[in-house]
Amino acid sequence: MLAMDQGVVEEWLSEFKTLPDSAVSNYAASLKDKGALVPALYKVIRENYSDLLEPVCHQLFEFYRSGEPRLQRFTLQFLPELLWSLLSVSAARDPHTSGCIEALLLGIYNLEIADKDGQSKILSFTVPSLSKPSVYHEPSTIGSMALTEGALANHGLSRVVYSGPHLQRETFTAQNRFEVLTFLLLCYNAALSYMTSSSLQSLCQLSSRVCICGYPRQQLRRYKGISTRMTVTSEFLVQLITGIHYALCNGEVELGSKALDDVLYRAQLELFPEALLVGNAIKSSLHGQALKSNTKQGARSIQVEITPTSSRISRNAVTSLSIRGHRWKRHDSEASLGGVAIPEISVTGVSGERMPNGDSMRPRHDGRAQADVEPLGAASEVSLDPRGHDPGTRGQEIRRQKSVIQNLRVPDGKGILFSLEG
Repeated sequence: MLAMDQGVVEEWLSEFKTLPDSAVSNYAASLKDKGALVPALYKVIRENYSDLLEPVCHQLFEFYRSGEPRLQRFTLQFLPELLWSLLSVSAARDPHTSGCIEALLLGIYNLEIADKDGQSKILSFTVPSLSKPSVYHEPSTIGSMALTEGALANHGLSRVVYSGPHLQRETFTAQNRFEVLTFLLLCYNAALSYMTSSSLQSLCQLSSRVCICGYPRQQLRRYKGISTRMTVTSEFLVQLITGIHYALCNGEVELGSKALDDVLYRAQLELFPEALLVGNAIKSSLHGQALKSNTKQGARSIQVEITPTSSRISRNAVTSLSIRGHRWKRHDSEASLGGVAIPEISVTGVSGERMPNGDSMRPRHDGRAQADVEPLGAASEVSLDPRGHDPGTRGQEIRRQKSVIQNLRVPDGKGILFSLEG
C-alpha cells in the first residue's frame, strides 16, 4: 500500500472521531468529494494483513450504526469486497485474519434484522399478478388467459411473501454463513441505485470468483487466485443475479455478462432451479443495443419497455361505420377517375333522353337502343327493340332483360334499380 493512500485513510479515521453529532449530516454529504478515499479503502480491505484493516472495519460499522442513510450507503458500497475477503479467507482455512470483517458483517446483519425497539423485523414482498400490467410485463404480450372460475376468483388478489423473523448471530458457522450473507446481499440490492461503478464492478468480480473457483472454467477466466471450491446456496445466487442485472443495465456490460454466465454455469452444475429460472429470464430479456446505449455517467436505472396502460380507442379503429364510409369514399374516387359506379340506372327507351347517372340512350343504325352499364369496370349491354315483335315475344324479352339486370350488384350488396318506360 502506498504511503499516500495510507495517509488518506489515516486522515479519514481521525476526522470522524472528533465530529460532534450536529455535524454528522454535513460530513456525510462531503464524503463524495473525497475522490482518493474510496480506492484507498478498497486496497486496505484487499490486504488482509494490513494494520489499518481493523480500524477501517470499526469505523465502517460506526457509520452504519449512526443511522445516517448516506453513511450507511457509504459502508454498503464495500459489501461485495468484504464478502469476497471473508469467503476467500474461509476457503483458505485462515480464519484469524478475518475476525474484524466477520464482526463488521455480523454487526450490520444484527442491526438490519431488528427495528428501533429491538424487535425482529418481518419483511414483506408483494408478488405482482400476471393479469395486471407492471413495469416488467403487459398482459397482452403473454397471450389470452382463460377466464375460468378459479382465475376470476383470484383476479385482483395480491400474493404477499414474508421473510423473517431472523435470528441474531454472534459468530459465523458453516450452517449460518450463507444465511447471513444472503440477507446482507438483500440489503445491498435495496440500495443498488446509490452504488458507485467500483462497487458494481466488485459485485461482478465476486460473482465470477465464487462460482468458478475450483471448476474447469477457472482456467478459461485465467483467474489464478484461490482454487478451492466454495459452497453456495440457490438463494445466494439469486441475490447475486439481481445485482448483476442492475450492473448490466448501467454500464458494466462486459463484467456483468461474464458474471451472469458464470452464475448460470454454477447453477447448472448445482441444479439450482431458482437461480436458473431467474438468470435465464434476465439473459433472454436483455438486448445488446439497449445495454450499449447506457453510459456509466448517465442516470442509473434498469431499462424496460412500458406501454400505455390507460384504456383508449385508436383513431384508426375499424368499425362498421368506418367500413361504410370507406366504401362510399372509394366509389367517389372511382367516379372522379373516370370509373362508373352506378347505384341506380333508369332505362327510358329509345328517345335518347339522358339517364340520371349521366348515360344516354342513343339510337343505332339498326334502330336498337343500348344502355351501357359498367359497374366495377365490367361492361354489359341491354338492348330493347320495340319493333318487329309481337306482344308475347316482347314481354318475354323484357322479362329476360329484367332478370339479367337484377343480377347486377354494386359492392354494397344492393340490387341495381331499373325503371322501364315505353
